[in-house]
Amino acid sequence: MTTTTGTTTATGAVGSGRARVEGRDKVTGAARYAGEVPFDRLAHGWLVLSTIARGRITAVADEPVLAMPGVLTVIHHGNAPRVTTDYVGMLGRPNPVVGLFQHDRVPFAGWPVALVVAETPEQAREAAEALVVRYEEEPHDVEFRAGRADAHRPGDSSMVRADTDKGDVRARIDGAAFVVDAEYTTPEEHHCSMEPHAATARWEDGRLDLIDSNQGTSWVVGELAQLFSLDPASVRVRSEHIGGAFGSKGLSAHQVAAVMATTALHRPVRVVITRRQMFSLVGYRSPTAQRVRVAADAEGRLCAFDHEALNLTSSVHEFVETSAVLGRVLYDADAHRTRHRVLPLDVPTPTWMRAPGEAPGSFAIESALDELAEKCGVDPIALRVRNEPAKGPVSGLPFSSRNLLACFEEGARRFGWADRDPRPGLRREGRWLIGSGTAAASYPSGVGRSTAAVTAEPDGTFTVRVNAADIGTGARTAMTLVAAEALQVDPGLVQVRIGDSDLGHAMVAGGSTGTRSWGWAVRLAAADLRERLGPGGGIPTEGITARADTADAIAALPQQERHSFGAQFAEVAVDVTTGEVRARRLLGIFAAGTIVNPLTARSQLIGGMTWGLSMALHEEAVRDAATGGHVNADLAGYHVACHADVPLIEADWVDDPVPGDPVGIKGIGEIGIVGVAAAIANAVWHATGVRHRALPIRPDRVLRAAANTP
Repeated sequence: MTTTTGTTTATGAVGSGRARVEGRDKVTGAARYAGEVPFDRLAHGWLVLSTIARGRITAVADEPVLAMPGVLTVIHHGNAPRVTTDYVGMLGRPNPVVGLFQHDRVPFAGWPVALVVAETPEQAREAAEALVVRYEEEPHDVEFRAGRADAHRPGDSSMVRADTDKGDVRARIDGAAFVVDAEYTTPEEHHCSMEPHAATARWEDGRLDLIDSNQGTSWVVGELAQLFSLDPASVRVRSEHIGGAFGSKGLSAHQVAAVMATTALHRPVRVVITRRQMFSLVGYRSPTAQRVRVAADAEGRLCAFDHEALNLTSSVHEFVETSAVLGRVLYDADAHRTRHRVLPLDVPTPTWMRAPGEAPGSFAIESALDELAEKCGVDPIALRVRNEPAKGPVSGLPFSSRNLLACFEEGARRFGWADRDPRPGLRREGRWLIGSGTAAASYPSGVGRSTAAVTAEPDGTFTVRVNAADIGTGARTAMTLVAAEALQVDPGLVQVRIGDSDLGHAMVAGGSTGTRSWGWAVRLAAADLRERLGPGGGIPTEGITARADTADAIAALPQQERHSFGAQFAEVAVDVTTGEVRARRLLGIFAAGTIVNPLTARSQLIGGMTWGLSMALHEEAVRDAATGGHVNADLAGYHVACHADVPLIEADWVDDPVPGDPVGIKGIGEIGIVGVAAAIANAVWHATGVRHRALPIRPDRVLRAAANTP
């Protein structure tokens, strides 16, 4: 077991911690992001967004704007090329926002209504702000709340089953010794990646070339080819460096706008989305209203588990925030029921955001389990130990590995959980009430088809080509280490090329599937190459390349429940006179299979935990019912945790072998955030004796709760 400050090799790791191979380029500015790559005759596009929340466009007064200095064109529904939107892409039907400028309808505030293209970004922005768009406005509805009659069951998809049922929940609850029946809510939250979304499109030698910031170039190629009725071979997408994504960087309006503009102007066109525009164009985490009912017998064993989760979606595209999936993995009961419901409103379509479903779902479930432990008079960890399932609670499938209890054991030891007085509101340091809490975490370990090629060069080095996307996770470094281990050479001899659709098909960087998917392909190709080089791995006189495709290997995997697991611990201080809540210490212990690079792995886990803290205490997008738009669509009004808010955070892992798994990598990008908000909320209860079932736990809510407590 490593420590957070040590330099020893982590258990189950491919190698010792290694700095990012592109780190020097990033800190010196040599690394170019999508909005920085230079092009001759580059033009700049600026999107114009609707100012109404529902209605239709009656006029776009583009003539005065076309006369402004530097303006090259204005594209809108009256002159835009027609595109095909009736197709099924990698993730199902496309969000209609990518069917740019195809009609005069406005379904939400911030809908793209025009693109102004000019010689400079400043000219484009000035002209876009001067463009007059007239509307015929209609009444809109943006009110999200539980209990609305127009919420409905979403359709089942390849991504999630809407409902699951086992046993008679009502009967089991009626006969239970202890019952918790509560509603938990989470607000609208936004990705706010450091690098804005940017794309530059051009035609070169008959091919569409897109320099972009995205989570998978294969994904974007497939979408653009279908949208513009192109041969996929005639589309190239490159995404070399990406400054954060978290689920928001797929296909959006800016890439489509850039392609339309370069086709019209026959010169490169760059479109960059502003921070404020990101709040309506690239998706967000839907608010949720979740009712959780858990019931236990006199010994604290669950006899009923019922979780119903409601999220909003747009009126034009259905999206499900899968908050109820977590309980299908973590907890079993004689009666087990989960439900997803969606409420269509006149708002932008939500999308995936770090640990989609599991992050808000864990707040509800793990808060309810803490409440149940209180009612049962059982330690929260002991309650989870008593209810550890032997197989998938809903699927009935075996777990590939499940070391959740090992995480709790190690975490409790390091956190000092045994010294905790379970009674709330007793520990005080001056004006601060002190409390501690815990929560379980889980996230799926998925995998997607990927290809890779590894070449032994005549100079004794090796080149790896895999179309991975490094969204900040250290993918280049991870693939370097995976290849070096398989080739049995020093990592310094390995060069990795990623982020180019011409390198072949690869899984997207999302859902904690990237490293597992790409690493599998790289390992297969490297092993094949090593075998071809023979004993001693001689240097070839000319390059030798081995290729791999994981499609058959993935198809051969046995059906199992594959997940990472973790235990989160939090200590907080609460000032009940001001309502301030301070997280003083966070500890996360995880079971995540083989750790490829301990250094970047720990960074990923700490980053997720920091986001969980931000989710618990800060983040909340507020929508104005009158206009349908946001009142805090910037980083001044949308609060995220800053350095002063972040305490000592420790992240580590236990040994987690995965018997029979060809790679043993599970993925860690998402699980760090899961359970953190619940652990903090449970710690606030322990400090004050007051439950908070709504996030974020703002000072005004703390004061209001304290005033209403007898």
